[in-house]
Amino acid sequence: MKICVLGLGYVGLPTSALLATKGMQVYGVDTNPALIEAINCGSFTSVEPDLDLLVKTAVGSGNLLASTEPAAADVFILAVPTPVLRNRSGADLSAIEVACKTLAGHLAPGNLVILESTVPVGTTERMAAWLGISRPDLCFRECDTGADVANRVYLAHCPERVLPGRLMQELLENDRTVGGIDQASAERARNFYREFVHGSIVLCNARTAELSKLVENAYRDVNIAFANELSMICDGLDINVWEVIELANQHPRVNVLKPSAGVGGHCIAVDPWFIVASAPDQTNLIRAAREVNDAKPVHVAAKVRMAVAERKGASVACLGIAFKPDVDDLRGSPALEIVASLAVDGDLNLLVVEPYVRELPPRLAGLDNVELVELDVALKQAKIIALLVGHRQFHAVHRSDLADKLVVDCTGVWRGL
Repeated sequence: MKICVLGLGYVGLPTSALLATKGMQVYGVDTNPALIEAINCGSFTSVEPDLDLLVKTAVGSGNLLASTEPAAADVFILAVPTPVLRNRSGADLSAIEVACKTLAGHLAPGNLVILESTVPVGTTERMAAWLGISRPDLCFRECDTGADVANRVYLAHCPERVLPGRLMQELLENDRTVGGIDQASAERARNFYREFVHGSIVLCNARTAELSKLVENAYRDVNIAFANELSMICDGLDINVWEVIELANQHPRVNVLKPSAGVGGHCIAVDPWFIVASAPDQTNLIRAAREVNDAKPVHVAAKVRMAVAERKGASVACLGIAFKPDVDDLRGSPALEIVASLAVDGDLNLLVVEPYVRELPPRLAGLDNVELVELDVALKQAKIIALLVGHRQFHAVHRSDLADKLVVDCTGVWRGL
């Protein structure tokens, strides 16, 4: 079986490597020439457990080849970015549209096209329309006539459902939802995923699959918003939020999540807006949750500034700028947003500690008052410590390291110190 994966990001590349180690011939396609070279020459590295080794094994076997151009295949998988529009009125689907135009010339009757990107409801149907414009000789929906059936291409949406830090395990073990543009497409896609997925595979139509993925992330966003709003309430009332949550969670039917610096990444902070855009008059709760979580970094930055007001001229150590613990992913990171906000105050000296990056991101690089340092340096020089991300390296900080320092802990990691 030949597979062509368009988009070698955090989902596309692990999927490509996994399929290649299962004996399939995989063509991985991306617009980043440096990434293509790193994959093909074996120099690709990642903090994701086992990913770099799997990629090198797949390339070494001859089953994985990365390129900037697609090739003919039996199955095409789209795993390209779908960021939210600036005005939050929906998703930017330009990468999907370009991918459709790019792969259209390589399609043949009997092919299966799978969209794994998280998208607004109706996107799979739009893909069928885009592909139909480029290839009017092929049929992308359920067909009745013999000629159309002979020229049939199958189309399905199977949203990714993986967690950074556990990608390889979850690609294999997680249940999958497969939504077909029609029943035949759903069944074709199910048969493909059965080749490597150990979890259950549930069939539905494409629109249902699209919304179900958005609902998963919106549900989590709403629950996180409750915890974050509670933390801001406790700050105003001078109450320890961690103690409140611990006591509340003693109730057998209560499970309040832990607050944080906000919500980031490519999914939870983005996908709820797709639901809001599709039903603006029925999504008051989902919109409110998004607004609460978006406001949390502003609240944290204000707490740091209050600490600075007590220790004028003191350096501030900002621990963590990734969007979640123990990853190198900075996309949509609330911690990064907090540091960038504080950096605007030119009189603040910020010492950034991020174990998973080697250099500051562009929005911080070159600023005279921001420096990337090791943890021990930050703890020694700073009088104000802002723990923004609960990386495992920060769990080892001892009480003595925080003596005579003002601490803003967004994670609860140091609650006992």
